[in-house]
Amino acid sequence: MKVLVIGANGQVGQQVVNMLHEHDQHIVRAMVRKQEQLEALQKKGIESVLADLEGTVDEIAEAAKGCDAIVFSAGSGGHTGADKTLLVDLDGAVKVMEAAEKVGVKRFVMVSSFQAHNRENWPENLKPYYVAKHYADRMLMNSRLNYTIIRPGYLRSEKGTGLITAAENLHGGSISREDVARTIVHSLDEPNTYKKAFDLMSGDTEIDEALKSL
Repeated sequence: MKVLVIGANGQVGQQVVNMLHEHDQHIVRAMVRKQEQLEALQKKGIESVLADLEGTVDEIAEAAKGCDAIVFSAGSGGHTGADKTLLVDLDGAVKVMEAAEKVGVKRFVMVSSFQAHNRENWPENLKPYYVAKHYADRMLMNSRLNYTIIRPGYLRSEKGTGLITAAENLHGGSISREDVARTIVHSLDEPNTYKKAFDLMSGDTEIDEALKSL
């Protein structure tokens, strides 16, 4: 499977790219928006492409040509305003869905946010971000794409354990970015994650087993 990683320069995206680069069954293409990011990836022997989520659907479609799957792990970042969140986390995500359908990419793994499907559980200070994630997820579920939506809890930077809890609804918690990345990679060709959305936390179950038990 050839996988386009969107948000390849983000903290989760970088780990997904590196894992796929070392994978014996998948091939990675990293999408970034800055020339220096592109050059750094190419120096590591990673296929890369320049495109911007605030650009056109056609530009994103060109970046996705020849791929079998897309991982969307992009985000506007916590330091931006609600306007940028709307343009990147919502409209950017929908553009990628349109681009995927345009070039025949079927598989789509979306990195969303914990409890994005339950409005009553959104933090007050992050509501614009959660609105963007909520409606991007809904658009994906209503598309023709074979989606998986992963909603991780509070993200930590320490090394992963390889042990998670995954379910439609969980009650708070956190998870390492490494374990989120591992879950994304495992989800790509795990049929039990197809057309499913779930919360994700650290836990006591191996990733493969947890995904097969969804």
